[in-house]
Amino acid sequence: MRSIVTGGNGFIGSHIVDKLVELDHEVIVIDDLSATAHEQFYFNKTGNVKNYKISICSDHIERRFEDVDYVFHLAAESRIQPSLENPELAIQTNVLGTCKVLEFAKKYGVKRVMYSSTSSAYGLINPIPLKEDMKKDCLNPYSITKTAGEDFCRMYHDLYGLETVIFRYFNVYGERQPTKGQYAPVVGLFQKQFANGEPMTVVGDGLQTRDYTHVSDVVNANIAAMLSDNKDISGEIFNVGTGKQYSVMALVNLIGDGSNKSFTHIPARLGEARNTEADITKIRTMIGWEPQVELEDWLKGV
Repeated sequence: MRSIVTGGNGFIGSHIVDKLVELDHEVIVIDDLSATAHEQFYFNKTGNVKNYKISICSDHIERRFEDVDYVFHLAAESRIQPSLENPELAIQTNVLGTCKVLEFAKKYGVKRVMYSSTSSAYGLINPIPLKEDMKKDCLNPYSITKTAGEDFCRMYHDLYGLETVIFRYFNVYGERQPTKGQYAPVVGLFQKQFANGEPMTVVGDGLQTRDYTHVSDVVNANIAAMLSDNKDISGEIFNVGTGKQYSVMALVNLIGDGSNKSFTHIPARLGEARNTEADITKIRTMIGWEPQVELEDWLKGV
């Protein structure tokens, strides 16, 4: 088997590459190495992996799709706050880039495309737990462009018969998580701040809640979709979460000592949801996936 992983040198993508290598796939990684939140990028050197430093917006990616079986599309401008500062870049990467990936997948007969999207599609208007059939409420350029990618995935399935599976991830954490800069994902950022003796920077009042999902569970969802014989999953959206939520202050207490000296409050941010918690009934039923890692256990090193 031959698979493409866009964004395959980053956090989630590199773990998918490693898993595909375990499954004896030939892996083609397309990544322009532009993500600013990474301390480093990750290159699998144990398997049959070819890395190409190319933007997904470039036509130069086309010939990489020849004789490819599966595509895992993770490359994106993937942070809310930077997208507010540069919406044009988010549009180019997350919309135009996704269109190119889908077009080349269609042209060269790819069996199935797994598309990584975001729980920020649900915004503020939807009550938890969040279900895939709820109305979209995009609060920022990042969520608008990522859900536009969802729509293109469904269109390519409906019009052209390209099998696409759409995942909405809920706050992914774990090994290799980005920790660089003030907009890095909160679990890794808090761990880094606490380890350095710095106060953890709590946005707003810290009572906002998130559904934290371990990267290995995200990888398993992608692989399960690739291997699934259920044709009904094509063109569908699936939440990838745990069905549990923790407040940011609860995360502070899990990582640190809970004293006032271990954290500090910083201003609330525009464009962010208040509470997230995934309803995972659909992915359980149609793909047979279950989360395996508990946030508290992982933080304790269990």
